[in-house]
Amino acid sequence: MTDFNPFSADSMAEPSIDYQWLHANAPVHYFSNFDPPFYTLSKYDDVTAALRDIETFSSHWGQGPKFTPPISMLSDPPQHTYFRGLVQKAFTPGAIAALAPQIETLAHELLDKVETGEGFDVHDDYGFPLPVIVICRLLGVPDNDIDQFKEWSDAAVEAMGAEDPAPWQKKLQAFSEYQLKQVQQRRHTKNPPNDLVTHLVKAERDGKALTDSEVLGVFNQLFVGGNETTTSLITNCVWRLLEHQKLWQRVVEDPSLVDAAIEESLRFDPPVLGLYRSTTKSVNIRETTIPENAKVLIHYAAANRDADIFDDPDDFRLDRPPQRHMAFGLGVHFCLGAELARLEARTALRVLIERMPDLTLENVGTRIKPFFLWGRRRLPVSRKPIAS
Repeated sequence: MTDFNPFSADSMAEPSIDYQWLHANAPVHYFSNFDPPFYTLSKYDDVTAALRDIETFSSHWGQGPKFTPPISMLSDPPQHTYFRGLVQKAFTPGAIAALAPQIETLAHELLDKVETGEGFDVHDDYGFPLPVIVICRLLGVPDNDIDQFKEWSDAAVEAMGAEDPAPWQKKLQAFSEYQLKQVQQRRHTKNPPNDLVTHLVKAERDGKALTDSEVLGVFNQLFVGGNETTTSLITNCVWRLLEHQKLWQRVVEDPSLVDAAIEESLRFDPPVLGLYRSTTKSVNIRETTIPENAKVLIHYAAANRDADIFDDPDDFRLDRPPQRHMAFGLGVHFCLGAELARLEARTALRVLIERMPDLTLENVGTRIKPFFLWGRRRLPVSRKPIAS
């Protein structure tokens, strides 16, 4: 390898091939073959410092590779603080714990549908519907809309990482129209349902109700952020355990290792490889000057494989001592739904090993498309050994 190109076929297939090269050769890397060009921070200490320095590394112009208008919960304080506060109560430890029985019941119901067959797809039949149904219920969206929502969510994610988002505009417009209908129904209903969308509609800012666009900004962020990443966490974890059957068997035989498996999966295969910031002034890092108004990829996944922090960083281990990985970010933008994602993944894995300890990986399927997200788009498995 002579340089870092996150869009190359090899890097798209396995992003981790870049991490040690970045650490050794270009911990502050400049990538010119994108519009706009961007820098990448890959060392753990640089990533943590940038995430804490929100005055220099701003989210005001979006957390994707393009400069985009400010979006409520993805902006900087105080706007970010206000909008995050609106939905914080839905993600407190007590509120998350109260969801546990529903999530476990849902996990069993999903496996009931595939239990009689010899095989199924962990992504399509389990890892995707579980978090989508959970977030839809929190938002007040009917379960029977989840397939349509997944299509819209995929379009939103792919457009975010594309140089030209035009191919997804029709789907994104349909998604916006659906969300707007949900918002307006709650504005004009005498007794609207007790859900997050209703809570947002009733909220006020400086004595005024939130505008439709403000409500939609939070709605969209909660939905996209609340399903795609958790789906990838579940499928990535099952993938790595089944890839190394001895690890799968260890978890089957000792379910107390479920938490360790989830945390190691978050470190080893973070669903979000990294997010972007925009510099508000020039900054010097490791003898490289990043200019003002530059996009910077804060590379969580590379930081999670930094050998200065993690022993044997390229080994998936269930005995790794607790260490702070970067999968959920850090600081004011630390993932609001981190504990919900952990609960969903923990429950999904525990129920799966309990009911289907005999799973075998058929193949690794395909990956999701955006270069800065990481997960399986398919993960077919069998319930009997595959003949050699």
